Amino acid sequence: MRVLYISKALVVGTYQRKLEEIAKFPDVELRAVVPPYWREGEYRQELEPRYTSGYELIAEHMRFNGHYHLHYYPNLRRQLLEWRPDVVHVDEEPYNFATAHAIWQARRVGAKTIFFAWQNIYRVYPPPFYLIELYSLVKSHAAQAGTRQAQEVLRRKRYSRPSVAFPQFGVDADLFSPNSHLGDDDVFRIGYVGRLVPAKGIHVLLAAAARLSFPCRVQLIGAGSAEPSLRSRVESLGIQDRVEFVGHVPSSEMPAYYRTMHVCVLPSLTMPNWKEQFGRVLIEAMACGVPVVGSDSGEIPEIVGSDDEDPGGRTFPEGDVEALAEILTELHGDPSLRCGYGAQGRERVLRDFTQERIAAKTVRMYRQLTHGLLYTAQQETTRP
Repeated sequence: MRVLYISKALVVGTYQRKLEEIAKFPDVELRAVVPPYWREGEYRQELEPRYTSGYELIAEHMRFNGHYHLHYYPNLRRQLLEWRPDVVHVDEEPYNFATAHAIWQARRVGAKTIFFAWQNIYRVYPPPFYLIELYSLVKSHAAQAGTRQAQEVLRRKRYSRPSVAFPQFGVDADLFSPNSHLGDDDVFRIGYVGRLVPAKGIHVLLAAAARLSFPCRVQLIGAGSAEPSLRSRVESLGIQDRVEFVGHVPSSEMPAYYRTMHVCVLPSLTMPNWKEQFGRVLIEAMACGVPVVGSDSGEIPEIVGSDDEDPGGRTFPEGDVEALAEILTELHGDPSLRCGYGAQGRERVLRDFTQERIAAKTVRMYRQLTHGLLYTAQQETTRP
């Protein structure tokens, strides 16, 4: 079974580990098409070839790089004619032009097609994106939704083909692993990882940090358009000595940063057109044995877990500064509670979110598709 996997996300080196795991299955021949870089605003993420054994990783020119909805690979047909895949897996939302373009080209060579969807809010898009999405929904053979909520959105859009629900990527649990020694515990270290944009609710974290009565340090790891306003907020709160803007960190270096945290916080806010779709930083932190605290936006409660599921941390009502400050105070004062959450979070990741686990589910999806069988998210997947 030949698979062509198309994904701009694979410019991030640690994500490529999933493809190595997919390629270990004896019935899979794998080629991945990625851009040489992906532009995120002013930041340019260069391709990081890190895990490349067992399959081909090919950098293809991307037109309209940096434009989520308009980008595509103009030379994709050449790859399809050369590789002649049985399955084309497009790692993009159905309303993105790259998805419809890849499905159209794949159908011309007789390949089955799968697209990916994170969108967990039902929306009707304006032209031309409505028509792009409609083509993808009608002409694809199957869909992978990142979560149950995203799968339900596809159903509301009357998507009639098979769909599965599991995340896009897992975590390399060997790379993202715990550190038994945090060092100086006099300063409570609070981490945030992700884009610096309003929807991530970072100003809520800053306001909570200003209320804490013990020594703490907030590290903001990432970049984005909200950085100037966040720096102004730090100054207005008078917490310059408590906050560090780290900037972008390469994916392979992130475990070292997680291991210095006493807690990782994701204070996302639901917007009219967005709510937290997964919260990948949560599973990375949990894999490192770090307790997590997240708002109740979107999928965060599902990732963190409830009290009867051995959670990896705590959740709070989104936007509630006081509730977040109380949780941080409780975690600061109870190292055994932090240790318990850290151990439970690691176990959740090993059970549900490793790259090996996600790769096995992906191959099961390919097999079901090529044999004309329906695949349901409830079916368990194990390596042969």
